[in-house]
Amino acid sequence: MAKVTWKGSTLLAPVPPVMVSCGTMENANIITVAWCGILASSPAKTYVSIRPERHSYGLIKETRELAINLTTADLVYACDWCGIRSGRDVDKFEKCILQKRRHPKSQLRLLTNVL
Repeated sequence: MAKVTWKGSTLLAPVPPVMVSCGTMENANIITVAWCGILASSPAKTYVSIRPERHSYGLIKETRELAINLTTADLVYACDWCGIRSGRDVDKFEKCILQKRRHPKSQLRLLTNVL
């Protein structure tokens, strides 16, 4: 069989989705992100890909902080729900009964219901 060359695309997808929390305690949001992964192990570096049009993009740009929350099977519904609603329109923490806490060394919002 001859070698086939494909143009660039998302051939490595799907990857497990994560719930990225961002913002301040007063203006927190969660965005479900499927494009997340490891860049390096030493030093540890990871990435998320978020479009500039997304509400969370502006929050992250403003605070320069985000938390990548790994989800459990119990959070499948919340992960999906947060991925199809905008934080501009609804409080995702309230609607999905998710709890947030402040990271002790930053303004970061962490989900308490995740790994």
